[in-house]
Amino acid sequence: MNNRDENIILLRGEPLGEVSTNSSEEEQFQNQILRPILKLQNDLLLSVFKNYIAEQKNNFYNLNRDQKMVFIDNAIQKDTKLRNLYKGLILGLFTIEEYNTFKLLSASLNKRLMSMLQERIKSQLQLLEP
Repeated sequence: MNNRDENIILLRGEPLGEVSTNSSEEEQFQNQILRPILKLQNDLLLSVFKNYIAEQKNNFYNLNRDQKMVFIDNAIQKDTKLRNLYKGLILGLFTIEEYNTFKLLSASLNKRLMSMLQERIKSQLQLLEP
């Protein structure tokens, strides 16, 4: 393992969530790699979304709670530029081996990643307030 990979693994910290031998490869990847990265990048992920709100010149702050949840879902599901930005922020903290695994399982892992990202942002709705 090269120095970059070792540093990334140290930076991310311990796996989050249950990982067992019965877990699927996707679930293991999610709990060992994706969850720690999302936790590490949390402040940046929220900052990106705040900037997205400002760029959209949307009345996000005038929406009720349910409407804000729909706005978050739609933004992450439908805005390709935003999705790609988020994917870059996450994939940039993969080791080479993890990236190769991600490529092989990209269809299911992309869905998991975006779903976890949506839930993470929605669960911290109060931090999006100006």
